[in-house]
Amino acid sequence: MPLQIVENDITEMRVDAIVNAANNSLLGGGGVDGCIHRAAGKGLLAECRTLGGCETGKVKVTAGYDLPCKYVIHAVGPRWFGGKEGEPALLRSCYLNALEAARERGCESIAFPLISSGIFGCPKQIALRIAVDAIRDFLAENEMLVCLVIYNRSEFPLEDGLRRDIAKYINDSFLTDTTDTEELSACAPTGAAPGRFAYEDEARFVRGGKTRRSLPRFKSKASLHGAERFASVDAESVPDEAAEEKSAMFPPMFDYAPAISLEEALKQIDESFSEMLLRKIDESDMTDMQCYKKANIDRKLFSKIRSNKFYKPSKTTVLAFALALELPIAEMQDMLGKAGFTLSRSSKFDIIVEYFVEQGNYNVYEINEALFAFDQSLIGS
Repeated sequence: MPLQIVENDITEMRVDAIVNAANNSLLGGGGVDGCIHRAAGKGLLAECRTLGGCETGKVKVTAGYDLPCKYVIHAVGPRWFGGKEGEPALLRSCYLNALEAARERGCESIAFPLISSGIFGCPKQIALRIAVDAIRDFLAENEMLVCLVIYNRSEFPLEDGLRRDIAKYINDSFLTDTTDTEELSACAPTGAAPGRFAYEDEARFVRGGKTRRSLPRFKSKASLHGAERFASVDAESVPDEAAEEKSAMFPPMFDYAPAISLEEALKQIDESFSEMLLRKIDESDMTDMQCYKKANIDRKLFSKIRSNKFYKPSKTTVLAFALALELPIAEMQDMLGKAGFTLSRSSKFDIIVEYFVEQGNYNVYEINEALFAFDQSLIGS
C-alpha cells in the first residue's frame, strides 16, 4: 500500500530514504536524531558539518553511510508553542519537502518518524494528523511507498475517546466460543465410525454477554438417540404407514436440486470481484485513479486487477476498494463474497472496520490508524 504504518526502529528500515527529525544545526541530538547519527557512523556527521545547518520546515539530504538506505533526508520540524506561531504549516512543509526531495532522487520508498512529536513538544495526535494529511496529499499525485514508523505501538497516538469507543464496540460484538468441550465429547460414543457425521446445533457463543446460537456443529451418527436413530433405519424395513409417519416427522435434511452438467453449472458463474469493482467505479463519480488512490492501493496492483477479471485479491485489498466506494455493509459483504471472503463477528479486524462504516467514516487512513493501534493488519495492498 502507498502509506503504511509500521512498528520498527527507523534505522533498520530497508527503504531508499529515511527522514531524520533533525535540529537546525544538523549535528545530531537526542531521540531519533541521535539514533540515526549513531547507526550511520562518523561519515554522516562529517557530511552534515559541510551543510551549514537547515531552516525550520526545510530539508537537506546526505548519503546513508552505514544505514540500509541510500539517503538520509534531514527535516527540521518546529518546536511547539501551542500551534499559534505557524507550527502546523511548518511541520506540514517538513513532510512535503522531504517527499519532494525523495522524488527528485528517484526514490521509490521512504520512511518517516513522527516529526516534532518528541522533545520539540508537538502533541502526538496533532503530529500524526498533520503527517497523514500531508503524505496523503502527496500520494494523490505521486507514486511512492511511504512508511510512517512508530517505535513502540503502545505509544501510538490514537485519540483516547476513539480508542475507548472501539474497544467497547469490540467487546459488545466479539463472538467468544463457550462450548463445553467435555459435554460435546460425552455425546460421541466410543467406536463411532469415522467420517460419518450429521448436523448438531448445540454450540453456544456469547455476544455482548448474551447466549447465541453458532453455526451448526457436527457429531457422529452413532451418537444419535431415540427418534433421530429411528430416522436412519432403512425405510424398506418399516411398514408403509409407519414410513409415511416417519417421513412427516423427520423431513429430509437437504433438498437436492435436479442434477445439471458441469458445463451448465459453469454457465451460471457469478460476476467476479474485478467485474463488480469496475462496474461500481463506473457507477460512481470517480475515475480509476481517484478510486485506487482513495483506497490506498498502488497503480501496479490496480492494473493487475483491471486486466484480469479472475484476479484473486487479498481481503484487505477488497475492503480498501469497498471503503473507497463507500459501500454499505450489505454491498461490502457482496464484494467480499466475490473474492471468497466475508466480515465476521469473530474477527477483531472485521469488527473495527464495521465500527467505522456504521459511523459513516470510510476514510482508509483513519481506519488504518485504529487497526494499527489495536495490532491488526492494515487495509490496502
